[in-house]
Amino acid sequence: MAMMMRARAISRDVLVEELAELIAARPPREWVRVAVDGAPAARPGRLADELVAPLRLRGRPVLRVSAGDFLRPASLRLEHGRTDPDAFYEDWLDAKALRREVLEPLDPGGSGQVLRALWDSRVDRAYRLPYQELPAGGVVVVDGTLLLGRGLAFELSAHVWLSPGALARGTPADERWRLPAYERYEREVRPQRAADVVVRADHPDRLAVLVQDEDHE
Repeated sequence: MAMMMRARAISRDVLVEELAELIAARPPREWVRVAVDGAPAARPGRLADELVAPLRLRGRPVLRVSAGDFLRPASLRLEHGRTDPDAFYEDWLDAKALRREVLEPLDPGGSGQVLRALWDSRVDRAYRLPYQELPAGGVVVVDGTLLLGRGLAFELSAHVWLSPGALARGTPADERWRLPAYERYEREVRPQRAADVVVRADHPDRLAVLVQDEDHE
């Protein structure tokens, strides 16, 4: 049976506070890895940024990481051209590097040494940043696109969802070649089920949290 979702209207401020509470409720001495997933038009980076201050107010050290700083070099990323949606879906993100440099150091017993950015895709070279130590109980908040369904270890994931119409309208003309990749993501990964929290953001100032209706499982 098709999954049914009901929407709970929520202000942006309340959403941020609720997410911060969920994250801060994790055991105080454990690291927490958080994904904020969504197409660029959904602005997942904005929501990820907004979590930093309320988490710190709750006593949690925070590191912000963008998956866009863990793309593969252009020679690999663009091997099939600059506008191949399947390559965008499968090959652009260096998931192994994101796992190795950001997520695995925060496994139980890990080093806590996190690399916040690896590859500057604008100039196609490494950032060469030092590692940063995230204290016990700290939170790493990773924003990005097509993050779910890759076996990446997150204690909490939020997906910022746009309806197909809103996604098409919000995607710049020179990036619309990516739309089939987002459609494939919906079909194969089903982020509305994969994520712990789903936020509908067709109207940036009129958000809603989507909740699965268990009566329609």
